[in-house]
Amino acid sequence: MTHRFLWTAALAFICFTLAAPTFAQDQWASYPGKAGPGKGKNIVLNAGDEEYRSEEEMPMLGQILAQRHGFNCTVLFAVNKETGRINPNELTNIPGMNKLDAADLVIIQTRFRELPDADMKHFVDYVNSGKPIIGLRTATHAFNYKDNKDSPYAKYSYNSKDWSGGFGRQVLGETWISHHGSHANQGTRGIINDKVKDHPALRGVHDLFGVSDVYGVTKLPDDAQVLVYGEVTTGLNPADPPAPPAPDKKSGKMVDKNNPMQPVVWVREYRSESGKPARVMCSTLASAIDFENEGLRRLVVNAAYWGVGLEDKIPSEGTNVQLVGEYHPSGFHFFDVKQHGDSMPKPSDLTLGAPVGQNDRTLPGGKAAPPPMK
Repeated sequence: MTHRFLWTAALAFICFTLAAPTFAQDQWASYPGKAGPGKGKNIVLNAGDEEYRSEEEMPMLGQILAQRHGFNCTVLFAVNKETGRINPNELTNIPGMNKLDAADLVIIQTRFRELPDADMKHFVDYVNSGKPIIGLRTATHAFNYKDNKDSPYAKYSYNSKDWSGGFGRQVLGETWISHHGSHANQGTRGIINDKVKDHPALRGVHDLFGVSDVYGVTKLPDDAQVLVYGEVTTGLNPADPPAPPAPDKKSGKMVDKNNPMQPVVWVREYRSESGKPARVMCSTLASAIDFENEGLRRLVVNAAYWGVGLEDKIPSEGTNVQLVGEYHPSGFHFFDVKQHGDSMPKPSDLTLGAPVGQNDRTLPGGKAAPPPMK
């Protein structure tokens, strides 16, 4: 009887093991630092948005920071709990948030995430540590606690009333406001603010351009320094001219989207609840396809140096941002799980030097993005 019970239990365990999802590999991507000024420092890059393909740009940036500059980089992703594949639409599961406990810098591009309290605590503890943060594009509206409104971290929501504008406004400097440029029709030309042109993050940064449109900004904190303004262009190519004044569709009044131009990159010092000051940079110019632009890659890598206090190590011509492997970024559009879910990689697939990106250059409305920027 005992033997029969043991065989039955063993068979049940085997069946359960075969049926249950198992993840033999890490659910994040790790890139150990090679040689460089960043040796010994840890960067966590947190991807998780449904539209701008942060799951493509973050591994690319992580590999550059590790191989060209010596930082140990860990990339976190929104992951399907059943398959272990990257799923940008997964709002509540970003494995590896505990990696932030040992981070010296966090680069975040999430959108409307609602993480379990145990995971979110790692992020909040990091924010309160006084360590640097780089927020990209949708990080202005990184969180949205619409289901668990009693969470102690609900105030991090982009539309928080208790902590006005949540993480985006309180920490980065602004929350989600609007598309100032016409989404998927007008691009962004970065105009460097001549008053702060000597800021370390701007060394060697030229010809900034992004296919994603300019975001609207209301008022940045008094301590914010605008590094780059966004000139709205007539189209999605770097050679396109500035958008001229045009009648507003609703009011009919003439509107000049370039007067005044909106800030698209700024820096500030955030003083957390602990009282410790943190260096912060935010760029609303950031999608996977935008990072074909060398200037944007250099801006973020320079900012990583500046954030961790290594600005004196940034060369006068700026940092090396040569791609480590093939980069085939996709255009921005909302992710279709039914169409692309099975083709998405697992984080462990994104090894050093492996091709990054789905190379689907589709924009909203089925429009094709321009050819890769050189």
